[in-house]
Amino acid sequence: MKLLEPGTEIDGFVVHECIHAGGMAHIYRVGYANAARNPGFDLAMKIPRMTASDGAENIVSFEVELTILPTLTGHHAPRFVAAGDLMRLPYLVMEYVHGDTLQHWLDRHPPEDHDARSFEAIARMGSATAIAAHSIHQQNVCHLDLKPANVLLREGGSVVLLDFGLSCHAHYPDLLAEEMRKAVGSPTWIAPEQVVGVRGDLRSDIFAIGVMLYEMATGELPFGSPTTQGGLRQRLWMTPAPPRQHRPDLPEWLQEVILRCLEPEAAQRYPSAAHLAFDLANPDQVPITERGRRLRGPGLRTHFKRWIRAAGMHYQPSPLPTRQIAEVPILMVAVPHEDVQDATLYSLREAAARSLGIRPGARLACVSVIKSSASSTSDSARSETTLQRQHLARLKQWAGGLDLSRHSASYHVLEAGDVAQALVRFAEANRVSMMILGAATHGLQLQRFIDTVPIRVARDAPCTVILVKQQLPFDALGQ
Repeated sequence: MKLLEPGTEIDGFVVHECIHAGGMAHIYRVGYANAARNPGFDLAMKIPRMTASDGAENIVSFEVELTILPTLTGHHAPRFVAAGDLMRLPYLVMEYVHGDTLQHWLDRHPPEDHDARSFEAIARMGSATAIAAHSIHQQNVCHLDLKPANVLLREGGSVVLLDFGLSCHAHYPDLLAEEMRKAVGSPTWIAPEQVVGVRGDLRSDIFAIGVMLYEMATGELPFGSPTTQGGLRQRLWMTPAPPRQHRPDLPEWLQEVILRCLEPEAAQRYPSAAHLAFDLANPDQVPITERGRRLRGPGLRTHFKRWIRAAGMHYQPSPLPTRQIAEVPILMVAVPHEDVQDATLYSLREAAARSLGIRPGARLACVSVIKSSASSTSDSARSETTLQRQHLARLKQWAGGLDLSRHSASYHVLEAGDVAQALVRFAEANRVSMMILGAATHGLQLQRFIDTVPIRVARDAPCTVILVKQQLPFDALGQ
């Protein structure tokens, strides 16, 4: 298909300029011919390439995007506006989101530019990408083609995901799986299970984010750019060279995160993108294993064992994304530290134990809020550091009675003047699914007139809130 000339009118849209001419589609800036229909944001039109030399996957992927894009809500995908008749002229009109792609960022900042490619910047962009992926996973959509060119960085730091032509919606037919008899995805970023035809697993997107983190951190691609099926299949058993082999100053926590994303078996990766975003936003809480300390990759013997295992592995159908997320939530417990009774601490621990017991793999975040200090003297700073350590020790002591053998746990001491607001903001920033905190000890009549912390949190929190009443076991009441 020839490029459309500026000024061409299609179904009430006026074409401006071509902003991308790719192998599968052309994308144009467009606007309404009737200015009165202006939606309040800029528009882009996507038209698939359909020449004789183009493959059938072009039109199939267009149909997939046409099905999925209108179902997506939130700030992490372009807003759908209109679609053209597939039999006459297929097109998609969507929001034109301003910003640069991650590919532009990589091109502008070469690997030796360590100032731009700081570990903080890498973690920040990785966390924003994981949050965007989590947003579409919560809508039962897996992107399955995450790569730097499809990750748009907004000016404020958030991420918009582009191009849903290879995606999979759990509640719609998977046209690509029905039409294609080969691995579907971009070879550099495709996950091992996609290579063997398993689609719809949210952990495939986590693998792709791991590839992008690896490239941002080292300037190298963990598996190169394979062009053959044999080259693609190597990632079913291969572990890439540790990032610290390319960049020795890379912190262990970041290598731990990257290599966990790149595990060949999906079950060994992060169970949800929210867990990945949590680690990237809280690097001091990442537990370091042998993965993070590794300076060279596994030897030939290890890879041979993995090759044998991969050859006989039976891949299960992908879990429903929303069910997978629900089974491994981020659970937050607000542990008070002032005027707190043993009954409150005991009740909170029991409630946390019950919630964790029925959710293997859930993550526990223990949080205390202390009043912030206005003083900035060095003595005050030292005392605040000591106070932080004391409260962290108290949180760990409180959690000592919990069975955390199947759970990740982290401990956070927040400084804020408003306790309820600090708890709500932490829950929002870390995609917390459930929060447990002690119920107010005031009577119900009094609570109508007092805006207590528990009431404010329950009203404003973006997640399920469990208010726990104080109680002690019978054998403790007599002590």
